[in-house]
Amino acid sequence: MDTLHPELLSSNLLMALRPADRMRLQARMETITAPRGMVLFNAGDVVRHAWFPLGSTLVGFRVLLDDGRGVETALVGREGAVGGIVSQGRLPAFSCAEVQFPGKLLRIDLQALEALKSESLTLRYFFARYSDCLLAQVFQSVACNATHTIEQRAARWLSLALDRTESATIPLTQDQLSSMLGVGRAYVSRVMGVMQRDGLLATVRGRVEIRDPAGLRQRACGCGAQVRAHFDEVLAGVYPAAEDSEITAK
Repeated sequence: MDTLHPELLSSNLLMALRPADRMRLQARMETITAPRGMVLFNAGDVVRHAWFPLGSTLVGFRVLLDDGRGVETALVGREGAVGGIVSQGRLPAFSCAEVQFPGKLLRIDLQALEALKSESLTLRYFFARYSDCLLAQVFQSVACNATHTIEQRAARWLSLALDRTESATIPLTQDQLSSMLGVGRAYVSRVMGVMQRDGLLATVRGRVEIRDPAGLRQRACGCGAQVRAHFDEVLAGVYPAAEDSEITAK
């Protein structure tokens, strides 16, 4: 009998697969240890792999604008995957995928993944459903960037990171947050100052310490909850819920 590799337990998406499909993938995967800032692919690159973040590892999709700024359109953790999950063959990327929180990922070559999907319709349909969830997250991010305040968006981003990393200490600078939100550092500095004054968080060199997770979530817009609801409708139990995280300050 095949043995489940312990690292797969750290991927909500992979653990939602049928056992037979999970074993098919496991045999073709390799483990990658990714530092913060590692670029999985840039816009225009031919995508050759699919990556599955494990545990607290987070990958952000960023779209580059004409003026050189990058705006984050999705944040992917253990509930998802990055790369050519649905596309047939190797296609050029539209956005940049960069590791925001370091950790491990499982990687599989796209040619191997396509072969496995041709062997299993359940595997193909499952990843098609995940693609729908990721697209919903991108749509929601576009609407959020267009309508919500910088404070709401910053609180949403920090809340999403909090739910996935299982730690109240988030390695993040104001420059990095402003880059991901696509706004000037001065705006982010004012917003973080208000949150710090209100006791929601504290900023320390190179990191943000969340002091009031519930208060932070109340300050955020409802976009994260809407994305979670869609995940629960399409792929029940995959999206990390706030109450699932053991939030501990370090």
